[in-house]
Amino acid sequence: MARNRRQKTPGNRPREARSNAHSSTTTGVARLSEDGLYDLIESESNILLLVLDGVQDPHNLGACLRSAEGAGVSAVVVPRHKSSPVTDTVVRVACGGAENVPVVAVGNMARFLEKIRDQYGIRVVGTADQAHYPLYECDLTGPLALAMGAEGEGMRRLTRENCDVLVSIPMQGQVECLNVSNAAAVCLYESLRQRLYIDPT
Repeated sequence: MARNRRQKTPGNRPREARSNAHSSTTTGVARLSEDGLYDLIESESNILLLVLDGVQDPHNLGACLRSAEGAGVSAVVVPRHKSSPVTDTVVRVACGGAENVPVVAVGNMARFLEKIRDQYGIRVVGTADQAHYPLYECDLTGPLALAMGAEGEGMRRLTRENCDVLVSIPMQGQVECLNVSNAAAVCLYESLRQRLYIDPT
């Protein structure tokens, strides 16, 4: 005998994410093509990019966008596949970041990193357990792309191989690593600190 399905009522529907003062639909987000990003790189002498290799959780992407906007990032670069799209959830979590910092999807991440290194002189600094230096011993000034991997898996091999240097965030407690959005914030603001407060002479 067929079971009677309970009708959904407002009381048992899944709750939507709480809106905030910066909430908007995805039609208002900043957009930029891969070709447009190369034009932007040519026009900015001290560009700062955030590369997210395979971040698929929309809350993490939104949090990264929020930190990126605050740190003065020009664009967030993601792979065209295996990455969270810019959904309404991303926009809400970003709290204004998605409207000001474009997310640029590239077809081949390794080729993109190779191109910005070889043709545009941008240093690529990645975060990984197999690091060359602690974060705070690395020069994060000048034209720079900070590359972060997905939680758990980290950066893919070809992405990691196209980094000029790998850094790690010092951990003093019992947890092994930070959430990708927390790690992105730490790295971005260390770069900002060096850019603003360290005398190059």
